[in-house]
Amino acid sequence: MTDETTARAGREFYTFDGRILEVFGSRPLRFHIRNMDLRVTGPDRRGRRTVEIVAGPPEALAAQYTWHHSAEDWQRAQGLEALLEAVRAGIASVREHGA
Repeated sequence: MTDETTARAGREFYTFDGRILEVFGSRPLRFHIRNMDLRVTGPDRRGRRTVEIVAGPPEALAAQYTWHHSAEDWQRAQGLEALLEAVRAGIASVREHGA
């Protein structure tokens, strides 16, 4: 069984099993690490951060999903930073090793 990492930030609940990132909120979304790119920006001067996922094959137009987190939400979101780092590491591993 694969370890699953979870986090809650604001209204969203994130889960990552090593291959699939799922975001449950107003509209549930699933992303596979082979078909996505992840960017986290911030904090800005007010402490806000933005999580941005671009999903889709490189040869096609991609869909872009963006979540904005207040400084408060980000601080309360225990485990979110670690979860996003795990997703980034998975994406990097796939790109480097094709695994």
